[in-house]
Amino acid sequence: MSVWDALPHPIFGLAPMDGVTDAAFRRMVAAQGRPDVTFTEFTNVSDICRGPERLMSTLIYSEAERPIVAQLYGKDPALFYRAAQVVCELGFDGLDVNMGCPSKNVAASGSGAALIKTPDLAHAILRATKQGLDDWAEGQSIDGLGFKPSRLDCIRTMNTARTGSPVVPRRRLPLSIKTRLGFDCVVVERWVEHLLAVGPAAITVHGRTLEQMYRGAADWSAIAAAAKVARGTGTLILGNGDVHTLVDALRRVADSQVQGVLIGRGTLGAPWFFREKERAREAWRTQGDVTALPGWAWEPRVSIAQRMHIMVDHARQYEAIAGLERFSSMRKHLGWYCKGFPRAAAMRAKMFQVCSVRDVEAVVAEFCGEPCAT
Repeated sequence: MSVWDALPHPIFGLAPMDGVTDAAFRRMVAAQGRPDVTFTEFTNVSDICRGPERLMSTLIYSEAERPIVAQLYGKDPALFYRAAQVVCELGFDGLDVNMGCPSKNVAASGSGAALIKTPDLAHAILRATKQGLDDWAEGQSIDGLGFKPSRLDCIRTMNTARTGSPVVPRRRLPLSIKTRLGFDCVVVERWVEHLLAVGPAAITVHGRTLEQMYRGAADWSAIAAAAKVARGTGTLILGNGDVHTLVDALRRVADSQVQGVLIGRGTLGAPWFFREKERAREAWRTQGDVTALPGWAWEPRVSIAQRMHIMVDHARQYEAIAGLERFSSMRKHLGWYCKGFPRAAAMRAKMFQVCSVRDVEAVVAEFCGEPCAT
């Protein structure tokens, strides 16, 4: 039984977001109200197979985040085969292939959502990835796959840091896919039917085309059409796009008949988003009709002092994992925390200038009149 088979329905998951769902953010989400399933930010298969060790940092995770799925992107089936076995070797609970990123750089390389235009290549990538997962489960060693000794040492070091052991038990990991409605027009029914031929455990559909990027409203009627195509195949369909509350998530499930929802931007500055997911699921089971629910139902009450404490803790986690030299990437998270309370805009402006946890603590102390979040 795979991790997808064990998840409760409807599924509430943390969507992968490049540059956002890093190890520190995911740890905060796990601590504040763990989702049913978590995805890493995506990692290029080329970086895994032949990039410098520092690029493996996107695959750092903690045991508290389980079940956790590693998301990969690229366009070379041979590299996907090798990278899939690294994902297994690192002890993840699943592997997701990104066929939905609309970034110009990613799409221009033929990866991400650009694969919608090359369906044969998409199939080759999925078959190679699945073969890599199967071969590792059957006992194949990554030592013979052409990795440099330093990469093998890196993998074992990452495992030891996380679990105390350099190796993980062998098991067969499920394959999933995250994609979009189409490239420049909606072709989701034909596209999902094509993907189903490979037999993935789950497909997440974002409700926009590549050309739309994140403009306009997500088309959940098209997601519903994808769910209908997959019905009875054994593949779960999850929806993604414009979900800002757990009530939104339940309404989308009800309207589209998907098995779950991945939430992305709704969690920014709100790692507690999933805290009341069990109450939401219980309401789903007992009430049936969720249309009358107020949008703020199950929204956790987080005081300003609690928000400050969580924000500083997040900054500490980030500095410990990424170091001071990369701390500027934490500023966007700090900005997302600074909303919905008096003088939030002024505080946010100062957070965009910080360079360390000490700087964050100083801004918080100034705002609170005392070090209320340390």
